[in-house]
Amino acid sequence: AKHASNAFLALKISFANAMARIAEAAGADVVAVTEVMGSDPRIGKDHLAAGLGYGGSCFPKDLLAFERLTNRLGYDFPLLREVARINEEAVDAAFRKVEEALWNLEGKRVALLGLAFKPGTDDVRFAPALGLADRLLSADAVVVGYDPEAGPNAKAELPALELADDPYTALAGAHAAVVCTQWEEVTALDLGKVRSVMALPIVVDGRNVFDPAEMAKHGFTYLPTGRPPVRP
Repeated sequence: AKHASNAFLALKISFANAMARIAEAAGADVVAVTEVMGSDPRIGKDHLAAGLGYGGSCFPKDLLAFERLTNRLGYDFPLLREVARINEEAVDAAFRKVEEALWNLEGKRVALLGLAFKPGTDDVRFAPALGLADRLLSADAVVVGYDPEAGPNAKAELPALELADDPYTALAGAHAAVVCTQWEEVTALDLGKVRSVMALPIVVDGRNVFDPAEMAKHGFTYLPTGRPPVRP
């Protein structure tokens, strides 16, 4: 029952992320779509936020364990593999946004805001931010991360990652920033100050924490998840 429950919750997250890809292709707003979906009591709003995907130890581990169990019992359950694939696709989508915005990633400074798989923890196991950082580093970008709790653990997992003590230091001179974890320290950023310290005002919002109208007001190129982009 535990494996089935966690697999189903992971499915809801991946469904929202697949809807984000569809919304981006259609010029629609996934937040509006998932709000309507979540208002249906048969579905519920929990685990329907599109973003960088799930991480931590429970969902990936239980999804894999559940698939192994079904295989051992002689039942092929390909939906479970698709849930995991779409989860990986969410990180790939964020990477492509950074890549397309900067064209050439070599030597470009990219700030990752949040490294833990969710706020309120220092856990970076299967954290989407680290998956994204690894992709960016492989493309020869300079990656600097900020997290109020998970910095040392992230550095231990990915030594090439630079760490900053505060978000503005991470953003200083950055050619792009990616919101990876919705910490209050990230959601409460002074956008005017952010704009002034970045080399290029490009923000990829992997958690849809910012108001597009406010980002437009401050002159950002704002690339949210499953929502129309904002360009100056």
